[in-house]
Amino acid sequence: MKNPEEAYWNLKLERVQEALESNNFRAFIVQNSQAAQAVVMEQIWPKVKPASVSWGGSITYVSTGLYHAIKDRSDVTVIDTFDKKISMEEMLERRRQSLLADLFITGTNALTEEGNLVNLDMIGNRVAAITFGPRHVVVLVGRNKIVPDLESAMQRIKEYAAPVNVLRLDKKTPCRKTGYCHDCKSPERICNHWTITEKSFPKDRINVVLINEDLGF
Repeated sequence: MKNPEEAYWNLKLERVQEALESNNFRAFIVQNSQAAQAVVMEQIWPKVKPASVSWGGSITYVSTGLYHAIKDRSDVTVIDTFDKKISMEEMLERRRQSLLADLFITGTNALTEEGNLVNLDMIGNRVAAITFGPRHVVVLVGRNKIVPDLESAMQRIKEYAAPVNVLRLDKKTPCRKTGYCHDCKSPERICNHWTITEKSFPKDRINVVLINEDLGF
């Protein structure tokens, strides 16, 4: 076989897509981040017809170019929760407002092969929006986020995603120095709210875009 690794990932993504669809998610497979942007803007956006849009913290979202493609649009109300020029009070208010957006876009910390989204949040706005509030949700998932089961998902998050995000966000927690979780009591702890999304309700409310690249943490 000429490209065995490519064939492997295509087979795995197809299995995960099937699992997601059996759990009432709407699932797409794309080969790269550019194609992910195209799926959102050319297939999901026209179907949803959002009057307002926002997003949760996600390196994958930025990597697809969607943030820059959407943030300055004038035909929708854009609730920009990434704006570095506003105060923390205004940022928190925008995060609250984003829970009532027509379309919310984010990533996930892990996705099991059974088709379950697993997330761990600091403030909770991202996981709250996935769970309830926005009329439609898009979850962008790099192939590196796929794990066999719930136990593997939680292990991935605590042992890899959380410490890496602490370093990215420059938080003062023990895992910043050691690279592994201490189940700390730090005031800057980012591991506060777990969610396991087993199914999308209503059906197709949550759109999952599976990207055949390693993206995000």
